[in-house]
Amino acid sequence: MLGTKLQKKKLRARRLLKKNSNSLLPREVYVLSVVAFFVALGYGMIIPAIPLFAKTFQVNNAQIGAIISAFALARFAMGLPAGKLIDIFGERRVQTAGLLLVAVSTFASGLAMSYWQLLTYRALGGIGSVMFSVSASSLLMRSVDDSIRGRVQSTYNGGFLIGAVAGPAFGGILSVISLRVPFFVYAFTLVIGAFVTSFFLSEKRLGRSIKNIQDPEDRILIKDALKSYPFLAAMAISFLANWVLFGMRNTILPLFAEENLGSSNSTICLGFTVAAIVQGIALVYVGKISDFRGRKFALMLGSFVMLTGIATIIISQHWWYYILAMVLFGIGGAFEGVGASALIGDLFGGKGGRVIALFQMAGDLGNIISPVLLGWLVDAHSYRPAFIATAAVFSLTLLLSAKMPETRKLNQQN
Repeated sequence: MLGTKLQKKKLRARRLLKKNSNSLLPREVYVLSVVAFFVALGYGMIIPAIPLFAKTFQVNNAQIGAIISAFALARFAMGLPAGKLIDIFGERRVQTAGLLLVAVSTFASGLAMSYWQLLTYRALGGIGSVMFSVSASSLLMRSVDDSIRGRVQSTYNGGFLIGAVAGPAFGGILSVISLRVPFFVYAFTLVIGAFVTSFFLSEKRLGRSIKNIQDPEDRILIKDALKSYPFLAAMAISFLANWVLFGMRNTILPLFAEENLGSSNSTICLGFTVAAIVQGIALVYVGKISDFRGRKFALMLGSFVMLTGIATIIISQHWWYYILAMVLFGIGGAFEGVGASALIGDLFGGKGGRVIALFQMAGDLGNIISPVLLGWLVDAHSYRPAFIATAAVFSLTLLLSAKMPETRKLNQQN
C-alpha cells in the first residue's frame, strides 16, 4: 500500500513537471528580460567610452580605475538599503525609480566638465543600478515556482547578454561622433526600461509592498537566511565566480594574452565575443538542466568547467589556449549564474528584499576585491602565480557544491 502511494506521488510529480516544462513562461519574465536588454545595451555602449572620456580630464590610470570602482562600491554599500526599500514600497516602484536614477546620473555624466563630477555621477549611478538589479531579481523569484525557475533565469540572463554583445558595437560607432554621445543614448535606453517597467509589470500581481506586519513566514529576515547553509554557500560561490569572471578574466587575462601569448587586440576582443556567444547558447540549455537535474548539479558542473578554464590558462603557451579558456568561462559562468540565482529563488521565493540584496552584494564584493588583489599579485610576482592562486581559491566552489542539499522541491519528490 505504501509503495503504491509513493509511486502515485512520483507519477503526479512527473506529470506536473512535464506540464510546467511545456507551458509558457509568465509574462513578467519576458517584460523583465526586455528591460534587461535595454539596460545592458546602453551599459555596453559606455563601457569603452568611460576610460577614454575620463582621460580627457588629464588624469592617471589609477584615477580612471577609481571611476569603475566607485560604481561597484556604491552598489555594494547600497545593497541592503535597496532591499529595505523593496520591502516597504514593492519591487516595481523601486525598479522604476532605480532606472530613472541611473538615467539622470548617466545623462549628467555626459555633461561632466571635470573628473570629480564624472566620479560623483557614476557613483550615483551605482545606487540606481543596485535598486534595479535587486528588485528585478526579487520579481523573478516571486513570480515563478521551482519547476521553471532555471529557465526563467536563463531567459532573463539572455536579455542581458544580447544587450551586452550589441552595446559595445553601437558604442564604438557613437564614440566617433563624441565620447559624450554614448552617455546620452544610454540615458535614453534607461528611460525606455523605466517606461516598460512602470506600464507593463502588473502592480496587482507583483508590485505589492511586503509589510512588516506580515507573518514571518511571508518575509525572510537576514538573521534567518544566514542560518541556511545553501544561502551561505550560494553567496560564497557568487563571490568566487565574480572573482574569476571580473577580476581574472576581465582584468589581468587580456594583459597576459597580449604580453605572454602574443595575442593582438583583435584576438583579445574575439575571445570576449566568442565567450558571450557561447554563454548565450549555453543559457538556452542551462535553465532546463537546472530545472530537471537540480541546482546542485548545475553548480558542480559550472565549477568544474570554470576550474578547467583556469587550468587552461595556467598551462597556456599559445593564443588559442586563451580562446579555449574564454569558451570555458562562458559555459561555466552560465551554469554558476543560473544555478546560484535559481537556488536563492528556491529558498526564499523573492520574499525579503534585503536577503536578495545580500546575495548580490557577495558578487559585488568579488568585483571590488579581485581586480586589486590579482593586480597586486601580478606586480609582486607574475601572471601565473596569480592564476594558480585563483585556481586554489575557486576550487572551494567544488566542495561547497558537493555539500549542497538539493533545493528544488519538485526534484526532491522524484
